[in-house]
Amino acid sequence: MQVDDTAHGPLAGFTVGVTAARRAEELGTLLRRRGAAVLHAPALRIVQLADDSELLAATKELIGHAPDVAVATTAIGFRGWIEAADGWGVGDALLETLRGAELLARGPKVKGAIRAAGLTDTWSPGSESMAEVLDRLLSEGVAGRRIALQLHGEPLPGFVESLTAAGAEVVVVPVYRWTPPQDIAPLDRMLDVTAARGLDAITFTSAPAAASFLGRAETRGLLPEILGALRDDVLVACVGPVTALPLQARGIDTLQPERFRLGPLVQLMCAQLPSAARILPVAGHRVEIRGHAVLVDAELRAVPPAGMALLRALARRPGWVVARADLLRALPGSGSDEHAVETAMARLRSALGVPRLIQTVVKRGYRLALDPSADTKYGR
Repeated sequence: MQVDDTAHGPLAGFTVGVTAARRAEELGTLLRRRGAAVLHAPALRIVQLADDSELLAATKELIGHAPDVAVATTAIGFRGWIEAADGWGVGDALLETLRGAELLARGPKVKGAIRAAGLTDTWSPGSESMAEVLDRLLSEGVAGRRIALQLHGEPLPGFVESLTAAGAEVVVVPVYRWTPPQDIAPLDRMLDVTAARGLDAITFTSAPAAASFLGRAETRGLLPEILGALRDDVLVACVGPVTALPLQARGIDTLQPERFRLGPLVQLMCAQLPSAARILPVAGHRVEIRGHAVLVDAELRAVPPAGMALLRALARRPGWVVARADLLRALPGSGSDEHAVETAMARLRSALGVPRLIQTVVKRGYRLALDPSADTKYGR
């Protein structure tokens, strides 16, 4: 039996963390439209361009000594560079400098920004990959050439080093810089939720954000718990391979779309998260256990955290009796009073809307009323 996700969205019942500072609203909207609950906590803050003395210094250096090649990596970064230069009164001089250079664009959005500024790009890689840009430059020969590289907030491993080793003079243009968020509280809350396995997935759209997320966890002494959650229980989705580098360095597997865009990233999550949900045939009903909700015969049922903890404990041994003491240990902040299990169980049954899904076994505990034809009727 296939579930029609059009009624509630493929991500309904799942909680997704968004760490982006830039375009966080766009990503959050895409996720919510597909049913997800979104927890947003920017891992970084972007320094305003016009206030960045490093960018001004690099711009003046290029105007004074024009480059042979200029590499533009992001549309927002390139536009911001031109706007900042205008604000400093050197916009026309910068455009004239770039007009005389071989201008390479990493992708179509950057090409649009270049042309909107009245300039003409020389070439752009079909893959939108900086590795392909590097290959082209090295194949052309860069010895003795001056190359301006517009950075975009993410590391470019080996890019500058390879050009320098081949004899080029590289001037990096730090169009915007990342700094820690002014209010660290939201990031700390997201770390706590992640460590408690309260997220089903977390998204990263820049390598600095991923590095900052892990760095803050280490500062707070939560790194082992965070790494364990990301490796075992939380789907980690990155917009591209460069973004994933700080996570992969810690042994964390990541999900990445073929096209490094927010839309394909969300589409990939829509395919992956539901496929990982636990599906069981219980008391003649199809029960799909998602992050903070349950689909009962395709009807979405919100379940409180304590109830989800009990349901997962029962689902780990479907059809078997689970003792009250074991269920008590599964409850968040469990104490020693087994009455808490009875209270949480009553609320769980009410939330599910079908009380007979969970059977009480007198003086022993509780069990899911698993159908005997589980494997043949529903598969996994």
